[in-house]
Amino acid sequence: MQRTPVNPWDWSLKLGYNQAEIISGVTRQVICAGQTAVDGVGQPQHLGDMRGQIGLALDNLEAVLARADMGLGDVIRLGVFTTDVDEALRHFDLLGMRFGAVHAAPSMTLLGVSRLALPGMMFEIEATAAG
Repeated sequence: MQRTPVNPWDWSLKLGYNQAEIISGVTRQVICAGQTAVDGVGQPQHLGDMRGQIGLALDNLEAVLARADMGLGDVIRLGVFTTDVDEALRHFDLLGMRFGAVHAAPSMTLLGVSRLALPGMMFEIEATAAG
């Protein structure tokens, strides 16, 4: 897979994502459902703790990708949903650490929502990966 960043402006690079990416040489694609801060039996974790929820949601995303024989470096698109945009942005360094470590800056959308599927959930991340 070859990734070619498309950035008419560079402001998004400071936030860790490209405006677009041209993806070529792909043989398969994985569409991941939204991942939240739940344990292995689906019980919510880190209630009231945005940083904890982001960290566990990323762990869960990595686990789904690994089961598909992919990793964060294969992610080409992210959708991020949060009940508190300002609080989530305060902890976006976690995304930067995880995706920066694999030199990936996938296109991303961040949306504020009134609630997520499970009570107490404040953060959800969905991904599309290709390889």
